[in-house]
Amino acid sequence: AINSTSIYLLSIAQSVPEIMGFRIMTGIAHAFFWPPCQAIIANESNEQTRVRNISWFTMFFVMGFMIGPLLGTVFLEGLDVTYRILFQIASFILASTIIFALLISRKSITNHHERFSLSSIKEMKKFPEVIILLIFCTSSFGIILSIYPAFLNDSGMSDTDILLLYFAFGISRVISLALIGKISRKTSQTLIVAIISISVGLAISAVSDSIIMFAIALVFMGFGFSIFFPLTLEIILSKTSKRMSGKIIGAYETVFGIGWAIGPTLGGPIAQSFGNQSPYLVFFIIGIAVTVLAIKYRKKLEPKRIQNS
Repeated sequence: AINSTSIYLLSIAQSVPEIMGFRIMTGIAHAFFWPPCQAIIANESNEQTRVRNISWFTMFFVMGFMIGPLLGTVFLEGLDVTYRILFQIASFILASTIIFALLISRKSITNHHERFSLSSIKEMKKFPEVIILLIFCTSSFGIILSIYPAFLNDSGMSDTDILLLYFAFGISRVISLALIGKISRKTSQTLIVAIISISVGLAISAVSDSIIMFAIALVFMGFGFSIFFPLTLEIILSKTSKRMSGKIIGAYETVFGIGWAIGPTLGGPIAQSFGNQSPYLVFFIIGIAVTVLAIKYRKKLEPKRIQNS
């Protein structure tokens, strides 16, 4: 409901501060939505199906990210509507979806009672290696979602080219998430490959000058980002009591958000000071260092079966 309201308010915004305020509402709505969804899935899944179920949940989310821009383009170009009307259409679709979801789930509502506790933060401190990997990947992910489109535009890519490139990025993510059950059996090795894939994608981005090269870079990064997050979450959940799953997921998403903010915050000034390609080279170098760390502590990057209390 908060998300739907914030999108509608964007359609009537008249100033930059208003837009910033409404976008903050969207961020709050996402924070209320994502961790509880993952907690519900984790609680309703067993150890054999948890990674697959969380990955598929993310996969459908990514599919929405792919379909949304395409439909938006159809509305903007085919039906000659404005961005404001497009935001209003999106808010009404979202509100209708909420009502439909409530109607079909009213007979199967399960109440979970958990109180806020700082113990979840203490639990996350037990996984320093995972936190370092997570901050690197979320920072890189934040750059790809925020300043990368402008970088593509400065590199000569048209709006249509950028749309196609992010569609390829989405396809790579969907395929990776769909197959994660088969490629996640050796978690530490898969994570190392994911970090290398992200780093290679960043390096290719820094030297790319054609849509083909940018597409290759985004396919590499799409694979790495997609398999990284479900696997790191599984490592933490498998070593945490099930009664703490909701709180630990909240703490995990907090670290996720910190990394997501760090990437654009550092990437923008680096690009302005040293050139548009520099953030991707810097994060490529960081990625190599993180890869070495992951190889050194690979035994700690394996999930562990525990007896939940």
